[in-house]
Amino acid sequence: MTASVDRARSSGFPDDIVGIRGGSAGGKPKAMPAIAAFRLEVAARRAATGLRFVFFLGLLAAIPATGLRAQALGQTSQPSSSADDPDEFGQRVRDYLLKHPEVILEAVQLLQDRQQAAQADQVKQVIVARSGEIFLDPASPVGGNPNGDVTLVEFFDYNCHYCRGVAPTVAAVLQADPGVRLVYKEFPILGASSDVAARSALAAYRQGKYALLHDALMQLPQPFSEESVLATAATLGLDVERLKRDMADPAVAEAIGRNSELAAALGITGTPAFVIAGQVIPGSVDRPTLEGLIAQARKG
Repeated sequence: MTASVDRARSSGFPDDIVGIRGGSAGGKPKAMPAIAAFRLEVAARRAATGLRFVFFLGLLAAIPATGLRAQALGQTSQPSSSADDPDEFGQRVRDYLLKHPEVILEAVQLLQDRQQAAQADQVKQVIVARSGEIFLDPASPVGGNPNGDVTLVEFFDYNCHYCRGVAPTVAAVLQADPGVRLVYKEFPILGASSDVAARSALAAYRQGKYALLHDALMQLPQPFSEESVLATAATLGLDVERLKRDMADPAVAEAIGRNSELAAALGITGTPAFVIAGQVIPGSVDRPTLEGLIAQARKG
């Protein structure tokens, strides 16, 4: 969390946005919840990306008359001469860019492609290094075939329209393919009611009724509240008093916090997001795409 705060401050976010407001009498800042830290991490990353692009464009417009500028234009560095002073060369660069502005867009696109490739490689490394947390965390409920040959991980929020939309697709795939193992990652990032729903689902897991409540919450009319969540749980036969106690268990909040930290490490900034075969698939997917990813995973 400290790293997130430092990055946000260095990107220009004031303390009231960073989340450090006052604190204890000793002057120590109050700790942010895991979800708040995740949101701050996303904001800092986006700000840093924007600054990199601005820096790149400024650098391109002000490259000194050296071999670096020549390389930027695809030329071989040559010794300067009296006929090639910096002002004249700079004017030629400016004229060229004004006549061919698409060069700047091509350079920015190339930079983005390289960043995306580097990010994908980093994600693969994170998946390998933290495979136990991603695929085998005992606090994460499992659906489908617990012994399936392909594991699909989903990060989701019960308030997310796209998560609700893709839920029937995921269910259809699980029903059609008995070899798929689904790991549920509660990732409540859309407000207090999302957090309530996530905690209730993990509490229901302790009563062996996670899938039952999960499916019901995905269809619960919005906006929902703790009262409507508990009422839904009661209609499904859950012990509501036990559910409320388990929802307040710090271990449940810790499990959600681990999911949030994993999401940040994997570069996941929204829901839904899927992890399969060494890659992260952001956003909703249709059934053919999901089945294609599963087939790809089986091929190795």
